[in-house]
Amino acid sequence: MEKGKLYIVSTPIGNLGDITYRAVEILKSVPFVLAEDTRESVKLLRKYEIQTQLISYRDQNHLRMIEKIKEKLDMGLNLALVSDSGTPLISDPGFKLVRELKVQGYVVESIPGPSALIAALSISGLPTDKFIFLGFLPKSDTKRKKLLEKYFELGDTIVIYESPKRVLDLLHLINECTSANTTVLAKDLTKIREEVLIGEAIELISLLKDRDFENHPHGEFVVLVKPSL
Repeated sequence: MEKGKLYIVSTPIGNLGDITYRAVEILKSVPFVLAEDTRESVKLLRKYEIQTQLISYRDQNHLRMIEKIKEKLDMGLNLALVSDSGTPLISDPGFKLVRELKVQGYVVESIPGPSALIAALSISGLPTDKFIFLGFLPKSDTKRKKLLEKYFELGDTIVIYESPKRVLDLLHLINECTSANTTVLAKDLTKIREEVLIGEAIELISLLKDRDFENHPHGEFVVLVKPSL
C-alpha cells in the first residue's frame, strides 16, 4: 500500500481572505488536519466550510502523537499540518514532526502561502537581497544582547518576532547595540489595526511611550533592523 503524505499548509496571518485556492482544496481533501490550536484553526475551517476533523498537534505532545500520525500515513491517508497563522515551522510547531517523517522516508509537501516574516520584509523599505531571521530571541537579556551584537556586525537586515510586552525592551537593546540604525515595527499585519512604523530605535521608543504603550501593550510585532555601520 502506498503511504500517505503530509502537507504543510500555510494559512492567513490575520485576514482570513489571504489563503490560496490550493490550500483550501487540500484542507478539504484530507481526513485529518493537525493543528497547533484547534480553537484557532476551527475559525478558518468554518469560514471556508471545511468539514475536516482537527487533531491537536504541538511540540509538547509530539512524542504522544508521532506514532498515531505515522499509523495514519501508513494506512495511505494524507494529512495536513497548520499552525495558528502563517507558514508552519517558522517559529511555530512542526520541525520535530517533519524531521522524523523525512528521515523515515515519508513524503512531506509544501502548500505555500502567507508568512509574517516575508510580508513585513516586503513592505519595510529595508534591503531584502540578504536578511537574517532570528525568530523569537532568548529571554535572557545577556543572551539577547550577544546575539544582536553578533549579527549586527554583518550589516544585513535583521528580522525578529516579538511580543507586545517585550517590544520596548527590545528597542532599548537595539539602541544600546547600534545607536545608528533604521528600525521598522510591523504590527498586526493584514488585520484592522495594521501599522508600520519606521525610524531609529530611540525614536520608536519615544513614539510608543507617547501612546502610553507600556501600560497598554497590544499587537503582534515583526521587528526589522538595518544597522548603520
